[in-house]
Amino acid sequence: MLRPDRHNEVELNFLESGWVTYLLGGRKVRIESGQLSAFWAAIPHQIIDYGDEPGYFVATMPLAWFLQCKLPDELVHALLHGQLISERTAHRARSDAQLFSDWEADLQKPTSGITKAVLLEMEARLLRLALAAQPGETPRKSRRRRVVISDGGLNKVEQMACLIAQRYTERLTVDMIGKEVGLHPNYAMSIFHKAFGTTLIDYLTQHRVSHAQRLLATSDQKIVQIALDSGFGSISRFNDAFRRECGCSPREYRKNHLHSPSAP
Repeated sequence: MLRPDRHNEVELNFLESGWVTYLLGGRKVRIESGQLSAFWAAIPHQIIDYGDEPGYFVATMPLAWFLQCKLPDELVHALLHGQLISERTAHRARSDAQLFSDWEADLQKPTSGITKAVLLEMEARLLRLALAAQPGETPRKSRRRRVVISDGGLNKVEQMACLIAQRYTERLTVDMIGKEVGLHPNYAMSIFHKAFGTTLIDYLTQHRVSHAQRLLATSDQKIVQIALDSGFGSISRFNDAFRRECGCSPREYRKNHLHSPSAP
């Protein structure tokens, strides 16, 4: 992937062979052969490395449909907080490959009946993933506590992407980002754009909008408070950025995607 991607869908990946490494939510995540993984694709993500001739299936599900499935809250909340949820079991790899292959064939010539069957099968597989997976720790709630950036094999561009992913709710400027990774701001902007195909500010805005999307879909906070909690300095800047990224207003987005937690 030449640049980060983001879309308002839940992405389900299954690797038949090889491996790929994503930059997702401020960290590198490697997915191996035989591994089923899910993440919310509104979080900027990018494949930055791969090997052994990877072959994999990708299924994308609109967020509204995913939320209507009423899956366990642990899975929903983990995904909407930028976690990658995965399951790797040898006994299920063959059946997963067959499932994705069947879905691909069925949806090439869809009918109302077969489409419903595919959606039910996807929902059932997500439920099995929810029951089997053990999601990692959710991000700390404190806005003010800074996360220490560890090199961890990341190059300068990846360090900048990770810094933004971990501190986008704070006040950040190009000068501050460049200083954090030891680069002149102009050079930082140049190599980031060359690597990711987007500017540092646009990448920062994408993360802030993704954060706002999660709050709009899962909370009853006032929209002005969501704007401030997402890192925007004013409601007007938030509304402009949100409409530009999502094609609708924050109020319209909430109306279409508000998620009510399932009953105990």
